[in-house]
Amino acid sequence: MSRSGYVAMLDLGAGVVLVCAVVTLWRRSLAAIIRVLALQGVALGGVALVLGLRQHDGALVVVSFVVVAEKGAAIPAVLMRVVPRGPTSRELSPLVNVPASLVAAGALTLLAFAVSGPVVALVPTATGRLVPLGLATVLIGVLAMAIRKKAVSQIVGLLLVDNGIALVAFLATGGFPLVVELGASLDVLLVVVVLRVLGSEIRSRYGVLDLDELQELHD
Repeated sequence: MSRSGYVAMLDLGAGVVLVCAVVTLWRRSLAAIIRVLALQGVALGGVALVLGLRQHDGALVVVSFVVVAEKGAAIPAVLMRVVPRGPTSRELSPLVNVPASLVAAGALTLLAFAVSGPVVALVPTATGRLVPLGLATVLIGVLAMAIRKKAVSQIVGLLLVDNGIALVAFLATGGFPLVVELGASLDVLLVVVVLRVLGSEIRSRYGVLDLDELQELHD
């Protein structure tokens, strides 16, 4: 792989990760949000694959397939089973409307570039200059958890944070050791499976997964 092709593929993969995070704030359909999350997982795995091929690192290539299998397929499939049918399958009334949330995402992206300057200076490479995209993804994930009311939307926000952290780690360090990535992947998958079981139990018992309605039941 030529250097220009390597840089272009890294730019594309990291850019798709960030764009997918922004799109989750734009879409209100929970199924569509999960599909975007799956695309983000594939893009994250693509970044790891490009790094592994460039560095001739077989372990990192294996990590890329693990990331795609878990974040691009397994976790979205589990979340899809929680999404109800009908009007409740949409994020109808987030705390912040879509235009304002997109503006906030843009501001957080600028903030990420501003605060990650020292890190970029420490890693003056093709990968280091993309670290702000991972940090922006983390911040947008935190924003999603703060402004969305549906439990599934908040789980997606948590996964955006996880994907952003993984992207920063891949770019700043050249990739996780295989055993570390496997352990982290299994932990995240376990958390999502537990949340899926809890979500199914709550929905079967109360018929809702909207956090406001659950709070009203508590009151």
